[in-house]
Parts: sequence; C-alpha cells; structure tokens
Amino acid sequence: MIINSTIQIREMKKLLIITGIIVLAGACNMNSPKMMEQQLKKKKDKVRELNNQIESLEEQLARNPGEESASYLVPVAIKAMDPEPFEHYIEITGKLEAEEDAFISPEMSGQIDRIHVREGQKVSEGQLLVSLNTSITESSIREVKTGLELANRLYEKQKELWDQKIGSELQYLEAKNAKEQAEARLATLEAQLDMARIKAPFSGVVETIMLKEGELAVPGVQVIQLVSLNNLKLYGNISERYLTSLKKGDIVIINFPDAEGLSMEVPIHRIGNVIDDASRTFSIEMKINNGHKTLKPNMYTTILVNDFKTDAAFVVPSVAIKQDIKGNYLYIASNEDGEQKARKRYVETGLSYRDQTMIREGISKGEEVIVKGFAQVSDGVNITIR
Repeated sequence: MIINSTIQIREMKKLLIITGIIVLAGACNMNSPKMMEQQLKKKKDKVRELNNQIESLEEQLARNPGEESASYLVPVAIKAMDPEPFEHYIEITGKLEAEEDAFISPEMSGQIDRIHVREGQKVSEGQLLVSLNTSITESSIREVKTGLELANRLYEKQKELWDQKIGSELQYLEAKNAKEQAEARLATLEAQLDMARIKAPFSGVVETIMLKEGELAVPGVQVIQLVSLNNLKLYGNISERYLTSLKKGDIVIINFPDAEGLSMEVPIHRIGNVIDDASRTFSIEMKINNGHKTLKPNMYTTILVNDFKTDAAFVVPSVAIKQDIKGNYLYIASNEDGEQKARKRYVETGLSYRDQTMIREGISKGEEVIVKGFAQVSDGVNITIR
C-alpha cells in the first residue's frame, strides 16, 4: 500500500508540472483578458487540488515508514561451494596449411607445347604435367648421335692400331677425346630434354593452371599449383607470457567451426624458438592427418591451449562477482536467527574461462553463493532461496 502511495505521489508531481506548462502555454495563446482570467482560475483550482492530494499521501507515508519493504524478501538462487575441477584455456586463431603445396615452374625456358592435366585432376608422383616445345633440342640430339657414331668408329679403329703399336699416341688420345665429348654433349641435351617435361613432385590434386598452351614458360614463373590434402600443418601464435607453460607433446584442442563443428585433440609438434619482435608472440605447430579430406588449407580454425588445470577449486559464475573501490566481492546467503540474509563478501579471484571464475580466497566449503538475483540485493537484505 505504501509503495502504491509513493507511486501516486510521483505521478501527481508529474501531472502538476505538466499542468503548469499547460497554464503557461494557454496563457500565451489567449487573446481575450477575460478568457485568460477564467482559464487561469481553473488551472489554479486544479493545482490546489493536486497539492492537497500530495500532502495527504505524504502524511500517510510518514505514519507507516517501510511497512511493506521490511517484509519483502528478494528471491535468489544459490550455489553451494564444493571443490570441483577447473581448467583454463588460451584461445587463439590458427593458420592451416598443406604440408605438400607447390607452385611448379619449369627448369628451362620454352613455349608450352601441351598441358597433360586439368584443374581438379588427381595425379601421381612423377606423372607428366606439362611438355615444352623441344624441337630444337631433339634436332640437336639427332645431330650429336650421328657424330657420336662416327666418333665411336674412329676411336675403335685408333684403339686397335694403338694396341698393335701402330700410329701415334696423340692420334689415339684425340679419337678418345672426340668420343667422350660427343657422349657428354648427348647427355647434356638429353638432360635438357627431360627438363622440358614438368612432372609432379608428389601425389596430389592440380589446384590451378596459370598458363595456357602456346604461352612462354620460364624458370621462376608459376605454371601449376599442386596440393596434397593428406597431411596438414597448423600454426598458431601465443603470447610470450605462456612460453614456460607449454612444451612439445602437450595436447591442444582444435575446432573447425565451418566443418560442421568438427573438433580434435592433437599434440604440439614443435614450439618456435624465436619471439616475434612486433607481436611479442611465439609460434606452435601441429600435424594433422587429413585422410578424410574434410579439411582444406586456410580454413578458419581456433586452437585451445590448456595452460592451467586443477581438480579442486571453488568456481562461481563470473557475472556474480562485483567490484568496488575495495576490490572484488560477491554475496553469500547467511542464515541469521532463522532469517536468510545476503552478506557482502570480499574475495580474491583467479583465472576465468567461459563465464566461470575460480575463487582463490574469501569463501569456504559449504558456503552458499548467490548466483541469481545478486543485482537486487545489498548487504543485510532479507532473501528467499528458490
């Protein structure tokens, strides 16, 4: 009832202010002095009536202070403190790459004669991908082979004569040298011919073909991108403050939100030895077996790295912890002479993860922390547990 009286007083005061504004506005718009006097009298009577009602309600409120507020119980929910497991994870974004991902270019310059594969095609290691025009090289090979046949005959003849002590040593050595030069020249041309054939360095899928048949291919200019999805590697960068918390072999949780919530646990394969000067982070690397081919390079990835774990900790919802000039506090449900009251308790907080915070000091086992309704209570307020 007292609450209703207070509300009525507020509404009446609002109405009084509005009425005053209307009086002024009406007074400004009246042209006839007689009409203005009549309107003014009515407005004053209305104001007088409202003032009388306000005074009456204020007298009632003064005679019954806090009658209902004293009996009102704030409904709250509690959590009994009992040691429970708590883990803290560092969440970072990862960069997913294929272990075998190559942009292939030729070892020699030449016009592309034929492309033997298409984009998206699976190829095996050593399979021919692109052939360059080798007409000049093939012509040179035929020419050298003809010269090599003659050099071999001259060498054989000269060797027979030398074995019979006929002829000079110089003639024998010249014939031998001519034969060896022809053989070396042929080997060089055949190596050049092989260099004009671009082959797959590993088994994989042709992702992109950059040039077309008839265009010029030169060393260093990418012709084909070949990628294998069987084995992937994942990189992540972590703040240097966690350097002593991690070691090779520690298990991390990898999440792939775009792969229907796929998640896996893998060990850390390598920890970087250099701190990045700009970001003050170091890198970690994980190996992933992607035999199912679900994962793709550069897919969005998050990495959860566990840097703290305990089997016994007091844990409360993070939102239940408030802060003032003295520090962090929460509310405890306290039974005092049969009444439940909220009591303010300062605490020392620890790590927080996923809306849960570990309490290091300030509460004991069995105490009941208010986890719902804490925004409506203050120290000493009567509560009811629901």
